[in-house]
Amino acid sequence: MEILIISGLSGAGKSKAASFLEDMGFYIVDNMPAVMILKFAEFCAGGGGRYDRVALVYDVRTADSLDEFFDVLERLKAMNIACYLLFLEAEPEAIIQRYKETRRRHPLSKRTDSLEDAVRTEKEFMRPIRDRADVVIDTSNISTARLRQELLNRFGEAGERGVMTVNMISFGFKYGLPLEADLVLDVRFTPNPFYIEELRHQTGLDKAVSDYVFGFSQTWEFLERVENLLAFTLPLYAEEGKTGLVIAIGCTGGHHRSVAIAHALARRVQARGYPVTEIHRDMGRGDYH
Repeated sequence: MEILIISGLSGAGKSKAASFLEDMGFYIVDNMPAVMILKFAEFCAGGGGRYDRVALVYDVRTADSLDEFFDVLERLKAMNIACYLLFLEAEPEAIIQRYKETRRRHPLSKRTDSLEDAVRTEKEFMRPIRDRADVVIDTSNISTARLRQELLNRFGEAGERGVMTVNMISFGFKYGLPLEADLVLDVRFTPNPFYIEELRHQTGLDKAVSDYVFGFSQTWEFLERVENLLAFTLPLYAEEGKTGLVIAIGCTGGHHRSVAIAHALARRVQARGYPVTEIHRDMGRGDYH
């Protein structure tokens, strides 16, 4: 069982972090008092594996007694529970700007004379928690995508850390664009096997059709140029925190050219180390079979 306690400064990104961790399979509980954490841990331990990964948000709203919180941490470790403390922080100027943009009230606004005073008071109050944290992330100058990637690298399961899946889709323009596409490539400039009688009722996955499509120099040059483009852009997409990229390759009907080229490109992308899924959306449509 794994318990991750998310703490930190108000406005530093705890809610976003909790959302990202939920996408990674953590069961999220917000605003949990220290006195309830142990009881909740016992409940999860008896859940038959349903609550193996739990993330609890603990912040200034419930942090009345830090000594009690630290005692809970020690007792969790004594229970042989994998317990980690994540602390999110940001520079006061960044937090103040975020509160001004959202027009939300700081949790300590009723106890202090100004927003700046509230931010600095909270920073001092939460300092002992920061000092005990296993991981500290400063969100002052990072995007939400970078925050997500940082959490994925540190707390994602081994098979998903830093890995972006490429979804390759072939389609026919006559049936409309795939709505989920990030990149759309049009291969209708290549010679069409539809006009070859013996190829018309085959698909781009058949060797005869593939040989015809790649029997032209422009097809090979297109494939090489697209592969070079992806060699440059895929690492950048992954660096920005994207976990899945959908590449749609279209021809007129989605039976021949787009299928053959999508299949060839999928193999090249996979050879570069990216997990690839391959879907030929319109290959079975129409009267080609």
